[in-house]
Amino acid sequence: MWGFMGGGTSGLPTKFEEQYHCYSAALADKTHLEQGDKILLPPSAFDILARLQVDYPMLFQLQNPNRGTMTHCGVLEFTAEEGSCVIPFWMMQNLLIEEGGVLTVTNVSLPKANYVKFQAQHVDFLEISNPRAVLEHALRNFSCITKGDVICVPYNSKNYHFEIKEVKPQDAACIIETDCNVDFDAPVGYKEPSVGGGGGGGGSSAPSSGNASA
Repeated sequence: MWGFMGGGTSGLPTKFEEQYHCYSAALADKTHLEQGDKILLPPSAFDILARLQVDYPMLFQLQNPNRGTMTHCGVLEFTAEEGSCVIPFWMMQNLLIEEGGVLTVTNVSLPKANYVKFQAQHVDFLEISNPRAVLEHALRNFSCITKGDVICVPYNSKNYHFEIKEVKPQDAACIIETDCNVDFDAPVGYKEPSVGGGGGGGGSSAPSSGNASA
């Protein structure tokens, strides 16, 4: 294992903090991971976590030590090859890490989110008949969210990207089984329709705020 951390005179670990070589879901033929924020860890990770008093669901901080980037995630399975972890490609983009790069994985406890603000990265998301419902449905595959991340939401054979502009009560929070107030900034490139009905928004309006249960 990379960077096993023990604690105390007994040699037993006091927390989980390991380093793994990181590979994308597509490269590992695990493309279903792209629909959420869960990763694959090796079986030895479960052996360590099982000896710790960790909160459930298990949540982790991912950090690229070479670039200082960081995000948070859940775990789907402990089936990755030893010494490696498998994560969604969109998460690799946020972390600015390449295939095979070294990633630090640490278990964390996060509060439940009570407010999140998203911004679609393109106005084409407004062409969907009910964009709010699509996003809320996609978030059911996520364990937590981190301010500044750009998440990927696949829908109708197309990928839509959203920047997480704001998260409360802190910049990273759990969204499992929580009643969360969701708000939207106008999409990147959006223009308010003119009085005559024209404008870059194509007649579509930006989604409004409201409550969502993840």
